[in-house]
Amino acid sequence: MYSDEGTSGTTPVIQRQGGARLITDALAGRFEVLIVEGLDRLSRDQVEQERTVRRLEHRGIHIIGVADGYDSESAGRKIHRTMRGLINEIYLDDLRHKTHRGLAGQLSRGGHAGGLSYGYRSVPAGEIHKLEIVEAEAEHVRWIYAQYADGWSCQRIAADLNVRGIKTGRGSTWAVSALYGSPAKGSGMLCNEIYRGRLIWNRSQWVKDPDSGKRIRTERPQDEWYVEERPELRIVSDELWSAVRSRMGRPTGQGGSSGHGCQPRTLFGGLLRCGFCGGAVVATSARHYGCVARKDRGESVCRGVTAFRKDVDAALLNAIREELMTPASLEILKASVGEILEDRQRSIRSHATSSSGRRKELDAEIQRLVDAIAAVGISPALRDRLQQAESELAQLIAIQSVGVPQQTISAEAVLTRYPKAFEDLASMLQSDVQKAREHLRRLIGRPVLRAEAGDVLLETWAGRYVLPGKKQPNDQH
Repeated sequence: MYSDEGTSGTTPVIQRQGGARLITDALAGRFEVLIVEGLDRLSRDQVEQERTVRRLEHRGIHIIGVADGYDSESAGRKIHRTMRGLINEIYLDDLRHKTHRGLAGQLSRGGHAGGLSYGYRSVPAGEIHKLEIVEAEAEHVRWIYAQYADGWSCQRIAADLNVRGIKTGRGSTWAVSALYGSPAKGSGMLCNEIYRGRLIWNRSQWVKDPDSGKRIRTERPQDEWYVEERPELRIVSDELWSAVRSRMGRPTGQGGSSGHGCQPRTLFGGLLRCGFCGGAVVATSARHYGCVARKDRGESVCRGVTAFRKDVDAALLNAIREELMTPASLEILKASVGEILEDRQRSIRSHATSSSGRRKELDAEIQRLVDAIAAVGISPALRDRLQQAESELAQLIAIQSVGVPQQTISAEAVLTRYPKAFEDLASMLQSDVQKAREHLRRLIGRPVLRAEAGDVLLETWAGRYVLPGKKQPNDQH
């Protein structure tokens, strides 16, 4: 049985845990009949539903929908699933509009919509729910604003909160992202205008990327924002708010703060895992990799592990290079190159055959045009068409005179060049870091940085490496 409880039907099948197992088992031929409540259980997106059903049916899987009556062996199955897919998609659109309208109604009557910001709670007030300040949390909000305005870094603030055991509104530890967020999007505690008594709603929306299936947050036009002054919700003064804004607007070198959330610029940052907390290991400086939990949340959350980037990169690149040069990998490469070369030669032969057929057609057409001119005389239209046909025929004759080129390179010749291509693997991958990271993620899995007896160890699919250079405190375990 496959299920995805608590997962939205708008999430692509392959990105849902149960859906991914279903597709994997289907492609492996582990079942022949799939019984679903309805096609909307596979997907509520019409395009993805069609793609998924076609993949399953192509594998000979009989699909039966209990509630909607779909049967992949019925004559009218294509019309049936097209209509069901359209209905399911319209239902989602309708539900989205109704939900949005309901939230707007809550706001117009003095209520609130969306999630809760730290420092507030939702209390019932008749048919609506209103926000109310939680004074104990509000004190922490004012402290955070004051420390940031005084020059503390977000890392220092988060670490101090975590050392004191103060939890976020969700009961977790504090991180830089929860504090700083994005000034442009108004996210993060230090950028949330509700703390100065100004409620902003409908600022952004989530849109699904049709290619990746991922939901992407996009900003709405400012004239669609719902903005209302709510002085009863003010926690920080205008002076403190302005002081924070002033510091955020200054360059880092002048005591300001830079934004977060940039695209990774290192090959392995974020692909590694910390051996203590299991969190991501990222580039913490120009020279080091380190645990992001230690960096953004403090030592009370994770002791962390640090390693020189050049040592980690060198170890992983060497492991990748060795993996790609194993006899098994070379055999796979040889077979793949052979298939590519054969396809290329087959395409050339096919083109030559079609060219020969076209030459016969042109010969016949030219003869008909000459006969027509002899019978009725030449006209501008006949002259132009004859010239075009003769020009095309001349080009084909020139191409065919060269003949079908023979394959001048073999799979064995490609393999002789293969080792040289990996002599400078780092430079090759750095030419397009984002694309390289996509391939590396699938290739290397989740290497772990671990500290033992003062040494830094890198655990990979290929073995365990002791990294030179950076040493860790001996009390780490």
